Amino acid sequence: MADMIADTFTIIRNATRAQKEDTLIPYSKVFARVCDILKDNGYIENFKEVDLEGYKKIKVYFKYERKRCTLTQIARVSRPGRRVFVTKNKVPSILRGFGIAIVSTSKGIFTDKEAREKNLGGELLGKVW
Repeated sequence: MADMIADTFTIIRNATRAQKEDTLIPYSKVFARVCDILKDNGYIENFKEVDLEGYKKIKVYFKYERKRCTLTQIARVSRPGRRVFVTKNKVPSILRGFGIAIVSTSKGIFTDKEAREKNLGGELLGKVW
């Protein structure tokens, strides 16, 4: 796999479109932080680390309201062949604040709102709505 983040976003997107209750994604600190951000912003119900046959995975539990998943879309912005960096003044607002952008900064991974509050720029990993 060349781009683990894009592959993981695709796993999540396909699971929500198939209306699954949960799905398994590969474990990494980045994915754990992204899941934490999604949980804090109400896009997923919960997540937990599981050990399957010696491999660590993250089990993501989706949140549904009126039989519709609250996570409508998750998309990768920065790619290995074309990195997208934003300065502290140009952190984008997704759908006028109804969505979130996930920004990887020198201080950690934050949402667009947190990055603006902390006056940080960085690599724009993805956007969620």
